[in-house]
Amino acid sequence: MGSEMSFLPDLGIFTMGMWSIGLGALGAAVTGIVIANTDLFLSKPENATLEFLEEIELKSLGSEQRTFKAGELWKKNGAVIMAVRRPGCFLCREEASELSSLKPQLSKLGVPLYAVVKEKIGTEVEDFQPYFKGEIFLDEKKGFYGPRRRKMMVSGFFRYGVWQNFFRAWKSGYSGNLEGEGFTLGGVYVIGAGRQGVLLEHREKEFGDKVNLPSVLEAAEKIKPQAS
Repeated sequence: MGSEMSFLPDLGIFTMGMWSIGLGALGAAVTGIVIANTDLFLSKPENATLEFLEEIELKSLGSEQRTFKAGELWKKNGAVIMAVRRPGCFLCREEASELSSLKPQLSKLGVPLYAVVKEKIGTEVEDFQPYFKGEIFLDEKKGFYGPRRRKMMVSGFFRYGVWQNFFRAWKSGYSGNLEGEGFTLGGVYVIGAGRQGVLLEHREKEFGDKVNLPSVLEAAEKIKPQAS
C-alpha cells in the first residue's frame, strides 16, 4: 500500500509535465501562426533597374526558338510583362486572365502584353496559354524574378491572406495542378519604350497577391512610343 501511494506524486508530476509540454507546443504553434501573418519577416524585394531588365536572356517557345535580350520587347512600344510564379498554379491563372482583360485597352495604346516563365514542364505553358492573351517566353536564369529572388515557403500556407486568395480564385472557377516549382514569387512590370524606364513594378508578397489592374492601365498610358 505504501509503495502504491508513493507512486501517485510521481504520476502527478508526469501529468503536469505533459500539460506543460502540450501548452508549450500550442504556444509555439500560435506564435508561429502569428509571425507567419505579419510582414515583418517577409523578404524585401530589390527594385529592378532598366539596365538590369534589358540584359535578361529570354528564349522564345514557338516553332522557331531563339534567344534574345529582353530589352527587345519594349524597345519601341513599351510592354506589360507578367513574371509567372508557376503556370499550373490556379492563382497565377487567375491573375493572367485578369491581366488579359486589359488586352483591348492595351492594344489601343499599342502596348504589347507578355509573360515569362522560369521553367517549361510538359504542356504547362500550352495549358496556361488559354488564360493569357499574349506571347510567353522562357526566363531560365530567373532574371524577372530578381535582382534578389524571393521565396515563400511553407509559412505561406499559414497566412490568412493566402487562404483568402485561394478561396477567391476557387470561387471564381479557377483550377490548376502542382507541377513545377511554385515557391519563387513572381510579379508584374510595366516598362516604358526606349529609355523611359520601369513605370510600375509589382512584386508578389505572398501567394496570390495580384497587381492592381487600374494601376497597370494608368502606367501603360504613360508610355511614349519611340519612332522607328
